[in-house]
Amino acid sequence: MPSGINVRPWLEWLVKVRIIIITILLAIELAIVTLTSTSVDRGLFVGLMIAWYGVAGFHLFFVTYRHSSEVAQARLQVITDLCFATAVIYLTGGIDTYFNFLYPLIIIVASILIGEKWAYVTAGMSFVLLGGVLELSFFDVIHSYSNTRPDLKSFQAVILINLVAYVSVAYLANKLANRLRQADVALSNKSFELENLQVLHEIIVRSISNGLITTDLDGTIKLVNPAAQALIGRTGEQIAAQTVQELFYDKLPRPGAERSEVRTLTPSGAEKMFGVGCSALLGTTGDTIGYIYTFTDLTEIRRLERELRQRDRLAAVGRLASGIAHEIRNPLSSIAGSVKMLSGIDALSTDQRELLGIVTRESERLNAIISDFLAYSRDRKFESMSVDLCQLLHDTLTLLENRGSGITIERRFAAAEAMAEGDGDKLKQVFWNLCSNAVRAMPNGGVLTVTLDAVEEGWRICFRDTGQGISPQLIEKIFEPFQSGFEGGTGLGLAIVYRIIQAHDAHITVRSEPGKGTEFTLLFRRESAPKLPEPAVKTKNTRSAATRRAMDPRLETR
Repeated sequence: MPSGINVRPWLEWLVKVRIIIITILLAIELAIVTLTSTSVDRGLFVGLMIAWYGVAGFHLFFVTYRHSSEVAQARLQVITDLCFATAVIYLTGGIDTYFNFLYPLIIIVASILIGEKWAYVTAGMSFVLLGGVLELSFFDVIHSYSNTRPDLKSFQAVILINLVAYVSVAYLANKLANRLRQADVALSNKSFELENLQVLHEIIVRSISNGLITTDLDGTIKLVNPAAQALIGRTGEQIAAQTVQELFYDKLPRPGAERSEVRTLTPSGAEKMFGVGCSALLGTTGDTIGYIYTFTDLTEIRRLERELRQRDRLAAVGRLASGIAHEIRNPLSSIAGSVKMLSGIDALSTDQRELLGIVTRESERLNAIISDFLAYSRDRKFESMSVDLCQLLHDTLTLLENRGSGITIERRFAAAEAMAEGDGDKLKQVFWNLCSNAVRAMPNGGVLTVTLDAVEEGWRICFRDTGQGISPQLIEKIFEPFQSGFEGGTGLGLAIVYRIIQAHDAHITVRSEPGKGTEFTLLFRRESAPKLPEPAVKTKNTRSAATRRAMDPRLETR
């Protein structure tokens, strides 16, 4: 088999072309027999064509269903074609035939399929078969279908010319086949390189950790890599035929402009922020045929930045609150003591005693606010131990139900036990503040849903109410001091909650829609290793005092 060429496609092509040629030969000869005077035996010729059809079908079956040696199949096809071509030439007049071109076609096919040597062998066999048929007919050894009878020298000249023609065709066919093989090898190499390049391109696009989207000039999405699908939470089929702008809230940058930050909403309802850059997609001629958008997820980075800024603000406010509280408490104690002494004078009138009562109550209220300041500003050391979040929630919700809050409480705990490390009293204070805020957000009643479930390596606790909700302006600074959403609140409850959560290396987030309620989500790490419990007496004493402080209604505020 010649190197650098795939024989099977040529064999399949030859089988199909053979059937077409047989049909054309049959049609031409029948037309000649019908329209002209000839000595051709029509029935014998038609039978020969039918036999050739049968052999062509046999070759088609072998090429399609029998994966035997391709070279053997090619040689067999060439030999059978030589035999049938010789029979056709003999029946159509021998030296007078119009079908001498069949031999050169077979020689060319042999050169392409089998190689140079077989091209010359086929040329020699063609000469021998043609010469044998012509000589046997010329000397009346077999029946002659020719209408002319040339002299011996002319007859010999015809045979010699065919010999030269067949050898020339074999030589030229070999040259052509060599060029064809070289072109086929070069094409195969280029195709292999192109395939490797396409595979490399696909691998690169699929391996890029940043999101990548390509569009046409109208912005219709054409390609989305897996990273982009994961970032926006949609599959390629879900965003096919959409425009890239439909995926984002904010306006996308133009090609060559600086990267900008845009927002999107995932199907799960989470809002994400991306840093997006745009560049032109150039074609082979250098013209712009589309756009390339690359983007990275900035959601977590921006959240950490906001958290860090909030921590700085809270630390500064805490230091300020501590200083102010200490400065106010001293004169406030003097005022309270003086008022108490004045209230003991018998000569005071009713109005004067009422005024002293107002001063006493406001002093106590101011003292409570100062106590909140100090509770917020002090860096207290928490007693970290193994705690069951389920039990802490049950205790808090049971106490809330016994207060007669007038709301419906739904418990949705996915686990009977949720062990974590932390200060149980402080965590109860967190749960109590969030529940109390939910109650105050539903003055006309409603539903407080508390859920606990496992997420990856931690626990997620959600407090969701059906109250009035929180405005977007207040959401941005809800964990800052003095941001109360309730009348009479000090605005320190959620600030203290935030500090306790941060001290436990946990996270707290809030989502709210005005008029539809608010949801606080807490994320805690699971207990890493079991710890020995503290002495029962110490825990009980500490917890009883801390629990009373945790349940103090004065800390209930957003």
